[in-house]
Amino acid sequence: MSYIKTLSENFKVYSEAIKLEHSIFALPFALLTLFIVYEGNPDYTILFWIIIAMVSMRTFGMGANRIIDKEIDTRNPRTSNRALPKGLISINQMLFFTTFSLILFLLSVFNLHSSAQKYLPIPIAVMIIYPYLKRFTWLAHFGLGIVYLIVPSAVEVAINGNISLGILLLGVGAMFWVVGFDILYAINDFEIDIKQNIYSIPAKFGIKNSLNISRLCHTVSVAMLFLAGIVLDAGLLFFIGVICTKILLIYEQSLISYKNLKKLNMAFFTMNGVISFVFGIFVILGEVLNL
Repeated sequence: MSYIKTLSENFKVYSEAIKLEHSIFALPFALLTLFIVYEGNPDYTILFWIIIAMVSMRTFGMGANRIIDKEIDTRNPRTSNRALPKGLISINQMLFFTTFSLILFLLSVFNLHSSAQKYLPIPIAVMIIYPYLKRFTWLAHFGLGIVYLIVPSAVEVAINGNISLGILLLGVGAMFWVVGFDILYAINDFEIDIKQNIYSIPAKFGIKNSLNISRLCHTVSVAMLFLAGIVLDAGLLFFIGVICTKILLIYEQSLISYKNLKKLNMAFFTMNGVISFVFGIFVILGEVLNL
């Protein structure tokens, strides 16, 4: 019983360390893709395994990120209180939970379309390579963006083995949305990144230019989502979702400015969860109600 209690306590620390609740950022894009492909009437067994695949792969990626970036996080005042740098959980314990997440992901993939198995190395490689990008290129934000780029297409492959243009464009929209808010998040570490020779758009171009680049990325994101709707011959609710996303992104960007970064965390954590949820709800309702 004491072993189970210890394992449970360690998992609680691990969940906090990898911010398990932030799965909400990507999960709506997976679910809305599923409803689009199934035209509003999904196979709920497939739905279950896709949710398991999404959460476990995101957990694996974040666990790998924390392990790979342990030394960088230790030297950064903002991240030095994370579980691994602070010693609340050991490297071996992090490896255990991260490996378990990978096994769970593999299990879920083998319960989906056989074509998905052929693409298994891609998401795993992306998750492992992404943390290293900040060590040599300011384009590292696009490494995270690629994760979201492949989510809709990965779901479509998991369902029917295909990759269609409309779903691919959804992924492109998701990618630029994520790149835009990851640039905002990186502003938190603007000064320490320069000191540590960590590459990022804020460290390379400064805060003011980074805010403009973020806004440009979000503009491209909305355009790609709108184009995806056209290619998919989506209904009215899809486009209302795109409009709501645009409005929310404008509000998100309005929360911060070059001279006022106090609401940076709200812009990143709160608003992006809301944006992903709102867009997902509109698209899923549109497919279910055929509107």
